[in-house]
Amino acid sequence: MQELCWTWRGHRISYTRVAHPNNGSPGGRAVLCIHGFGASKGHWRHNLAALAEGADVYALDLLGFGASAKPPSRLEGEAGPAGSVRYGFDLWAEQVADFCQEVMVRAEPTAVQLIGNSIGGVVALNAARLLEAQGRPPRQVILIDCAQRELDLKRLAEQPWGARLGRPLLMAVVRQRWLIASLLRLLARPTFVRSVLQQAYPSGHNVDADLVELLLRPSREPGATESFRGFVNLFDDWLAPQLLERLKLPVRMLWGEADPWEPLSEARRWQRQFACIQELRVLPGLGHCPHDEAPEQVNPILRDWLALAWA
Repeated sequence: MQELCWTWRGHRISYTRVAHPNNGSPGGRAVLCIHGFGASKGHWRHNLAALAEGADVYALDLLGFGASAKPPSRLEGEAGPAGSVRYGFDLWAEQVADFCQEVMVRAEPTAVQLIGNSIGGVVALNAARLLEAQGRPPRQVILIDCAQRELDLKRLAEQPWGARLGRPLLMAVVRQRWLIASLLRLLARPTFVRSVLQQAYPSGHNVDADLVELLLRPSREPGATESFRGFVNLFDDWLAPQLLERLKLPVRMLWGEADPWEPLSEARRWQRQFACIQELRVLPGLGHCPHDEAPEQVNPILRDWLALAWA
């Protein structure tokens, strides 16, 4: 496994590459794994080597996360400090699309596959949209408990009246740097992180010290509060259905039945509604991050799906 660095738009981007055992996969096949909000490339710790049996496998830290650069955030209506970026799904999708073309250069244009967990799934769909428009569509997108983003303003009518009433206050609070810094210090503690993980991993499998440290380490770095603050941009950003209705390439979905945050019922609705979705596989008893919670179940499915798309 190689820990590498790529410079994108002047920013340091950290990524990992696990090469196919034959020193380069046949046909230039390559897979890119995209993490969720607050996570990093290390969240694929139990998957990369297993998937490299059939391809070169990459995992990158999205800008603002992990060991990648964390430039200042710029919100809607702000000029922003020098070097600031507007965190959101367009920025991250552009990062992924450029990574596919500039770093994964061994891959043929249609030999790339994208895998995304949580908001990484939305990033993967948006990157696929960009690559498709450029004539370089990925062979397939695999979503693992893709974020449904019920806090988005476009879904506000679905929320209880109290949530609708309090949304402007929530958005105003998140804009304040001093409040976000205080909140991050409060949340970036092992006890809190473990409590969240116990919700996300219902079985409790693989909730270990390494995982807790994986999530806490980036929060100690300069600029860590900026991507956290940039979350406010996600109150009005792409929703997965907006992207699914645009895509022609195959999409497959893997879902933890016990996911506490992304209801399976919504995933089933997507399957019925969008022609690009080829399959939905449900994993009983697993939560929001089944690839890390039960890699022994997930890796064989991912290998089969990757092979199917390359056949």
